[in-house]
Amino acid sequence: MATVAQRLGADPDTRLLILNCADLGFCHASSTGVYDALRFGLGTSASLLVPAPWAREAASRFRGDDVGVRLTLNAEHDLYRWGPITQAPSLLDGDGGFPRTVTDVWDHADLDEVRRECRAQIERAVLWGFDISHIDAHMDALMLRPEFFDIYLELALDFGLPLRLPDAAVEPSVGFPIRSLAAAEGVLFADHAFTIPAHGGRDVLLDIVATLAPGVTEVTLHPAADSDELRAAATDWESRVSDRTLLVDDPEVASAMAESGATRIGYRPLREAMRRTPGT
Repeated sequence: MATVAQRLGADPDTRLLILNCADLGFCHASSTGVYDALRFGLGTSASLLVPAPWAREAASRFRGDDVGVRLTLNAEHDLYRWGPITQAPSLLDGDGGFPRTVTDVWDHADLDEVRRECRAQIERAVLWGFDISHIDAHMDALMLRPEFFDIYLELALDFGLPLRLPDAAVEPSVGFPIRSLAAAEGVLFADHAFTIPAHGGRDVLLDIVATLAPGVTEVTLHPAADSDELRAAATDWESRVSDRTLLVDDPEVASAMAESGATRIGYRPLREAMRRTPGT
């Protein structure tokens, strides 16, 4: 079976790098940080939180970019809330927003409501004018339980979209063969996947870039511009501001990217390859 790189028309030894900017639409500062990373920095793709308060505004600026939908069943911040865009009582917590934890989702969500909500999020992004490049899952809620992953995979097949999946090294802790199940259905995903942590992110990113393996590597960051709004909304605001700096204003990171010999791509080439030769 052809490797992902070969499906993209590249040599199997080629190093391809997706720098995915998560949480587009989370707040205005987040959308600004993602915009800066894609237009002036190293970012190559973004993932939209459709139910979040600033998602509609993001649609006015990002329609031509490589943007996927970050399917959302949680609103994790204590004082900054959003909720489902469909009638989904099982996806609400006591204050009217999505549950704060994935455990709460897994314990109480009705799967038909999950399916309907996730499909509506994708369809709304299409209505807003996005040429969706991939599907992501906020807080991994759709990835880590088999019954939820079935919905995630179903939507990828229905819409012909690649998935963001955990790295193979993480799969044993998931408890079921998440990557094999997707591959068996012809769904494409990155060979290697990393998320930049809240602390020590710069060293982690530099190490990833310096040791890139052949194939497609996806790295997820959460860039945001520093602002009073961001500081009020997110307790992890410092790491989000740091991620923007890494992608836009850090000359050492930019130099390391250039020296790596990697080709930066978005998810759209994976989508086109998947639609061109489904199931191969």
